Amino acid sequence: MADAGIGAGDLVLDIGAGSGAITSSLVNRGARVVAVELHSHRAAGLRQRFELDPVKVVVADATDLRLPRYPFKVVANPPFAITSAVLGRLVAPGSRLIRADLVVPWHVARRWVSGRGPGSGRWLRQFEVGTGRAIPRSAFRPPPPNGVAVLVIRRKP
Repeated sequence: MADAGIGAGDLVLDIGAGSGAITSSLVNRGARVVAVELHSHRAAGLRQRFELDPVKVVVADATDLRLPRYPFKVVANPPFAITSAVLGRLVAPGSRLIRADLVVPWHVARRWVSGRGPGSGRWLRQFEVGTGRAIPRSAFRPPPPNGVAVLVIRRKP
């Protein structure tokens, strides 16, 4: 979380918020959080857990998510099945993304860092891409078959 540079008052999306593990860390750093969760029962649990915190819970399919009109950051572990759609939306024309730190399958991170991500000819003019800290497979239940990486997307100055 410290690597993502989240500070007090930052607007941060947690896409695929689940039970709120990342959301909780973001709140502890003073961020204003939009927790996006597709499943209504998980969203209800998030609303209850964070009812006194600056968290807005949105029940939405992340592949069809309306992004904030104001500059925002993303710290998330989105469902791997929708990784490409989420990444494409975050770097789409008109996005106000400042920075994203996303846990993604290793092969996706490798492709995006190499400049071969879908639409890279367009978004590489505005964003730079790299990887963050390594995350061991043992941190997941069940462990992903081919490993994961933190993909870091930053808007160029």
